[in-house]
Amino acid sequence: MDRKIFLKNGIKAIGIIAAVPTLVTSCESTDEEVSANSCTMSPRETAGPFPIKTPADLVRENIIGNKQGVPLLMKFVIQNVNQGCSPLAGVYVDVWHCDAKGNYSEYSDQLDGNFTNESFLRGRQTTDNNGNASFISIYPGWYPGRTPHLHVEIKDSSNKSLLITQVSFPDTISNTVYATTGYKGTADTNNLNDGIVDNSNLADSVTGNASDGYTLIKTIKVPG
Repeated sequence: MDRKIFLKNGIKAIGIIAAVPTLVTSCESTDEEVSANSCTMSPRETAGPFPIKTPADLVRENIIGNKQGVPLLMKFVIQNVNQGCSPLAGVYVDVWHCDAKGNYSEYSDQLDGNFTNESFLRGRQTTDNNGNASFISIYPGWYPGRTPHLHVEIKDSSNKSLLITQVSFPDTISNTVYATTGYKGTADTNNLNDGIVDNSNLADSVTGNASDGYTLIKTIKVPG
């Protein structure tokens, strides 16, 4: 995908989210609807083998770097379970995920055998008064044994970790994305047979299409 078109689509997606900040649509699971409406902490998950090394150096909304793929705008809503799931302002949201080929930046143990000091597809934002933080990225690829997913860590203003979790995507949308140029075809693992995530990790909403890009919304509930 041409980089200019990619960035244009990303910017357009930001406008969509700004216009409809309260849009939350169920993807596939009734269980997820119940979870989204209950004030219980989001599941704790592993940070995986490739967490962000220096998140304070990666304060940016656009985390694309030099990568190409289907545009993805991610919007996270952070809530405090200790205060009735009210919006949690002023906390850090750290995000990282693999590229279209399934590789992470900053680490040498990758599928393509390459090592890079670049920090693509990693970033940090601070939540606003409504508990919101957003990132411009690409739809992540997949690697053997894992369903397509994002890693997210929430930290307070003192950099104390409040929660590390993962967010997965509807299988039908992933299948559509992975049929496009630059991806590796259908993932070998889906949400049902992944050993880490379950329905409570599924994005609240993933809307859009493979040409213009997608918008992901996920509410994450932490002990603030």
